Amino acid sequence: MRRALCPGSFDPVTNGHLDIVGRAALLYDEVVVAVFVNESKSSMFSVEERRAMLEEATAAYGNVRIDAFHGLIVDYCTAHDIPVIVKGLRAVSDFDYELQMAQMNRGLAGVDTLFMPTNPEYSFLASSLVKEITKWGGDVSSLVPAHVLKRLQERTGTTH
Repeated sequence: MRRALCPGSFDPVTNGHLDIVGRAALLYDEVVVAVFVNESKSSMFSVEERRAMLEEATAAYGNVRIDAFHGLIVDYCTAHDIPVIVKGLRAVSDFDYELQMAQMNRGLAGVDTLFMPTNPEYSFLASSLVKEITKWGGDVSSLVPAHVLKRLQERTGTTH
């Protein structure tokens, strides 16, 4: 079975994330989308809330499952027999950082990384921008699934 991991903080999940997950689901027998806890980031949503949003957003894919993990990505991959990490790249600046991570992951545990260019429609999209725009009452309805928009608006006390 060909398995891949799509890791991220997903705070919240965006249509850009879902584009990468959906494309990975066409390439692999099983795709694990794992919410990684990043203690250096302040999260709007709990890990459980992010998992629930991802489960709803990926429900149409029979080969995608959602999980959470704290620690090194390669340790998660090794423990779950996942040889590939799939990462979306929005810009050259993403590549510089992600290449370093990919080489480190390969060196530490033999885990490869597949870089997938982001759909140009989402090349500017970042969860942090979605949160900021929502906070100020901006319209992000084209950037996130409807159920995520609802949770964002509830959390920030805004509507558009």
